[in-house]
Amino acid sequence: MSKPRDERQKDLFRPALDRIIAMDHPLVRLAGEIDWSFLEGRFATVCQAGPGQPPLPARLIAGLFILKHMHSLSDEVLCARWLENPYYQYFCGEQVFRHELPFDRSSLTRWRQRLGEEHLATLLQESLAVAHKTGALETKDLERVAVDTTVQPKAIAHPTDARLMYRAIEKLAGLAKRQGVPLRQSYLRVAKRAAVMVGRYTHAHQFKRAGRQLKFLRTRLGRLIRDVNRKIEGKAELEAVFRPLVILAGRVQRQDQRQRGPKVYALHAPEVECIGKGKARTPYEFGCKVSVATPATSPKGGQFVLHAKALHGNPYDGHTLGSAVEELEKLTGVETRRIHVDKGYRGHNHPHKFRVWISGQVRRVTATIRREMKRRAAVEPVIGHLKAEHRMDRNYLKGPDGDRINAVLAAAGYNFSLLLRWLGRLWRALFLAIARTSPTALPL
Repeated sequence: MSKPRDERQKDLFRPALDRIIAMDHPLVRLAGEIDWSFLEGRFATVCQAGPGQPPLPARLIAGLFILKHMHSLSDEVLCARWLENPYYQYFCGEQVFRHELPFDRSSLTRWRQRLGEEHLATLLQESLAVAHKTGALETKDLERVAVDTTVQPKAIAHPTDARLMYRAIEKLAGLAKRQGVPLRQSYLRVAKRAAVMVGRYTHAHQFKRAGRQLKFLRTRLGRLIRDVNRKIEGKAELEAVFRPLVILAGRVQRQDQRQRGPKVYALHAPEVECIGKGKARTPYEFGCKVSVATPATSPKGGQFVLHAKALHGNPYDGHTLGSAVEELEKLTGVETRRIHVDKGYRGHNHPHKFRVWISGQVRRVTATIRREMKRRAAVEPVIGHLKAEHRMDRNYLKGPDGDRINAVLAAAGYNFSLLLRWLGRLWRALFLAIARTSPTALPL
């Protein structure tokens, strides 16, 4: 990995960043606490030496991902803020203020794909290391944890049969046009009207008429799939291009509202699952399940996220506990002594069953454990913050890998936001302590 740019000799007339910013700013202090060499060593494993342009500095990439999820910014807004904010530039390792981006916006997408969940989890690990080093998190906080699951919704429209079939017709017809495959009929015009009428008839409670329009759409989609299969038969190149979309369109055309098993809820995100968590306001959510672990104690710096992982296939909560705790211990290096979960984890697969305490449990409950069990619910507001302020409420990243990456980055961004407040409180406490001991040492 290349080193942060030092262009002070080239830009003689530009002031250094450390001369135009306040060095006691929490973001500056956070940059001084992070072990950038550790991140560089982990990120360097995805790059190979060879011809071509050298990769971007590890500190720049890590800093951009931290800032993005710490302040819940899109890639485009992050680039605009980075140009305006000297603190952002200093945090990412720049020496002088830059008036142009040293990277392209698409570089963020490529680096996410290149690093993956395994390497980006280093940011979560480093956030916990900084919290431990600054006193915001103690070792005892890592031994007693609360684990829960939530749903990370995907950025898709609410799925309906009519919309899915119309989108399948639209995509198949568009792909055939781009590939130069002549169709007997595209059905775009009549399919659009039928999809509109399904919504109107359903709104008017005219369900028989809506069912007829839905059957019309299903019939036209089947015709289009058969027509495409006839036209590409025996042509290997076209079959490779059309096969994924034809398979998806066939699943949409055959699936039924009451069928069991996996369904297609979005053509651009076939990995999306329908998950019901028993909420009155949202009976069903479309995305993937995420396991979240936080301390069951009250750390000085706040309720940090110790582990976050996206889980596909809508697994039973209890069957995810064993792997979640194992990865948590590997991430923190501390063995968990007590694990507090809700009743959805009954019948869990954790190897040490006497370390797991389920809400409402009566046997073996001492006064100390009863106090900790009351703290289990502290994981719920943490999940709320992850969704409302750190981009877990609507995942825009593509594919199952995007689900896993977004969950880890949201947790890392949440932890670094807590550290930012913790360092600010530490600086204010130090300032007030100096003021009390020596009032004349501070300017009026």
